[in-house]
Amino acid sequence: MASSFSRMAFQVSCSSMDGRPSTPKSYDQIIKNAFSSALKPWLRLQQVLDMRSDVPKNIIKNSICTNLLDAFVDLAFEFVDQPLLPSQENFAPVKELGEPVVITHIEGKIPESFHGGVYIRNGANPLFGALKSTKSIFGKSSRIWVEGEGMLHALYFTKDKNDNWSVHYNNRYVETQTFNLEKQRNKPSFLPIIEGDSTALIAASLLNLLRFGKVDKYMSNTNVFEHSGKLYSVAENHVPQEIDISTLQTLGDWDLSNHWNRPFASHPKKAPGTGELVIIGMNAIKPYVELGVISADGKKIVHKTDLKLDRCTFCHDFGVTKRLIKFDKNEYARIGVMPRYGNSDSIIWFDVEPNCTFHLFNCFEDGEDEVVVWGCRTLESVIATGSNKENFDTSISDGLLYDRPYEWRLNLRTKQVKERNLTSNTEFSMDFPTINPNFYGVRNRFGYAQVVDSPASFAADNNAKFGGLAKLHFEPENDSRFSSTKVEYKMFEKNTFGSGATFIPKIGSDEEDDGWIITFVHNEDTDISQALVIDTKKFSGDPVAKITLPSRVPYGFHGAFIPS
Repeated sequence: MASSFSRMAFQVSCSSMDGRPSTPKSYDQIIKNAFSSALKPWLRLQQVLDMRSDVPKNIIKNSICTNLLDAFVDLAFEFVDQPLLPSQENFAPVKELGEPVVITHIEGKIPESFHGGVYIRNGANPLFGALKSTKSIFGKSSRIWVEGEGMLHALYFTKDKNDNWSVHYNNRYVETQTFNLEKQRNKPSFLPIIEGDSTALIAASLLNLLRFGKVDKYMSNTNVFEHSGKLYSVAENHVPQEIDISTLQTLGDWDLSNHWNRPFASHPKKAPGTGELVIIGMNAIKPYVELGVISADGKKIVHKTDLKLDRCTFCHDFGVTKRLIKFDKNEYARIGVMPRYGNSDSIIWFDVEPNCTFHLFNCFEDGEDEVVVWGCRTLESVIATGSNKENFDTSISDGLLYDRPYEWRLNLRTKQVKERNLTSNTEFSMDFPTINPNFYGVRNRFGYAQVVDSPASFAADNNAKFGGLAKLHFEPENDSRFSSTKVEYKMFEKNTFGSGATFIPKIGSDEEDDGWIITFVHNEDTDISQALVIDTKKFSGDPVAKITLPSRVPYGFHGAFIPS
């Protein structure tokens, strides 16, 4: 391929598994997103009927029909709060603050690079006080914990002319169309469709569709990202919502002038050197998966192509390099490489060992012929739902849910792929990786990940709890391709768990690991939530700052730091 091409790289997703290599017996129930392969049938129904059918739109215009259907649901279905175990209490939702609150308790020193910046983390926060299940003549249906409505939690850092720091905390729901619909009704309205009796799930899907024109509600709860000076909240079942960074107010769906009519994957990536945003989107009918490139100013789609896959596949994360793109097809366990402005005919496919990988550290080019992909890899699906629950405990005991840093090396000249574990025998399972954002798409030396507390996660009924952080040194003094990666750990206090770990680079420094990790944590013994700031040069040492928050912050998903 000509060197003038711009290229990129995509996520490795779940696939079926042949054989069971020996791995440490640890537990990693990281639910990366509600719409995994296990939930694909309902995503498919949502997209087919919601996006392509005009019948529901005509039906819901008939207010009499809608009122009759509402009356039937009120009579036939009973909404019930889904109970939480004591070990799940910090998965419970919190109320909106209404306005920013001044932080009054800060230990340590806030780094200068934080001035004017905002740390934001997304997560599930169910409306009406709890996730809801239903009972009806059709049976029972319920939700899983990742389904709660999105809530943003933000810290604002400012310093006056006398070098006095001021830190404010705020939280706010992401107000999608369906959020506003239920809030206006002031009661749960969408019936759960993810888990339960098959007849109840079918009935719930059809009744949601007939009443609202949608099979399920939009939950913008997974990630936040910035493009062209604007902040967006995103999850895989809808287009991103633009957020006012100063107030956390939802400004509406990202409007790309009808040139993009499908959801985004939750981890769009900026292309190195150009500032363009690379996106992919799924649909339940052809074209199943499309690639898009958004201009650096965020105003238009400059490239879109159908990847021409022969089935719908789920993609949560992907990475970009200066020139290349990698993509995995569910159950086929293969990786493809294509130019950023290429099409399906330009994809080079590589067969890889079956695996389940939802998150990547990075992708980059090594020389003219090789593309390197680093991710967190397991050997089984990480979703414990439906029929998969019967085999889930067995997968845990067999070590198949041990999430481990992994490398794929793709040789474009020989069409061969080399795979290996990046670490020899890591003590902990880890995921939700992050790196210095200045090194996305180019060769990097360091990565960071959240460390799973396996016993605590298991005690929380398969809800993931992260008891610390890891720093990975990808390149020792000798060749990284033939060496194990060094790992440093920063474990939290007993019964303290975190989420949303994000790297903040030091302003003015060219050193890749010169910066800080910021993360929300919650101590379950004291019921106190904090933000910890960790110097990545002194990773295992004490945090340089501990910011005690005025209210509890539930465990969540991905975060971002938006500089001034």
